[in-house]
Amino acid sequence: QVELTESGGGTAQPGGSLRLSCSATGRVRNIVVMGWYRLKPGSERELVAIVRNGGTTEYAESARCRFTVIRDKAEATVDLQMNDLKTEDSAVYICTARTIIGPPGRRGNYWGQGTQVTVSS
Repeated sequence: QVELTESGGGTAQPGGSLRLSCSATGRVRNIVVMGWYRLKPGSERELVAIVRNGGTTEYAESARCRFTVIRDKAEATVDLQMNDLKTEDSAVYICTARTIIGPPGRRGNYWGQGTQVTVSS
């Protein structure tokens, strides 16, 4: 099992910056993907940024060039550096980890509790 703990959320002004952190505990050696999703009121959960074991990253269109995802596999952490924040970035940001255990290669998906980010003038 994997547990995820997020920190770093808060309030920022448009154009400001925040850095979110997520730390995984448990069976962290089986993690193959770590990253961040977000949830806005009235909307479905959406991908913000993820990092795979091979180093490949994936970003939401709105996050690319403003956000950077940084994963430390050895320490089982993933950070999200958020720059040039916009009001539409306001959401609950949720850390995710995906595992593969095997053979036979059973998969698991894990989610943190979420941390609130509010961007407002």
